[in-house]
Amino acid sequence: QVQLVESGGGLVQAGGSLRLSCAASGRTISSYAVGWFRQAPGKEREFVTAISWRGDDTLYADSVKGRFTISRDNAKNTVYLQMNSLKAEDTAVYYCAARSWVVAGTWNEYDYWGQGTQVTVSS
Repeated sequence: QVQLVESGGGLVQAGGSLRLSCAASGRTISSYAVGWFRQAPGKEREFVTAISWRGDDTLYADSVKGRFTISRDNAKNTVYLQMNSLKAEDTAVYYCAARSWVVAGTWNEYDYWGQGTQVTVSS
């Protein structure tokens, strides 16, 4: 079983950038696809992006394409989410999640979850 811990959230002005990290422990993350999801108050959890176990396949929600970039460093057991050109509507709790091998775009296809990190974008 793999444990996931997110970090890097915070308060940023619109147009700014943040980089989130998802650190894995318990097992190597190298055999897992990792996704990022977010949930704003009063809204359902939504898919943001995902990366396959080798990093050769990625998936992005339309709302973040061209602004967010997912990457991974299996040697560090960590997946990153670089968020640029942030907007107020990006404000949410961001979660990373893991599943075996290939990317998926819905939350119920992921088996392991972190506790989340808050991202707040002020306009």
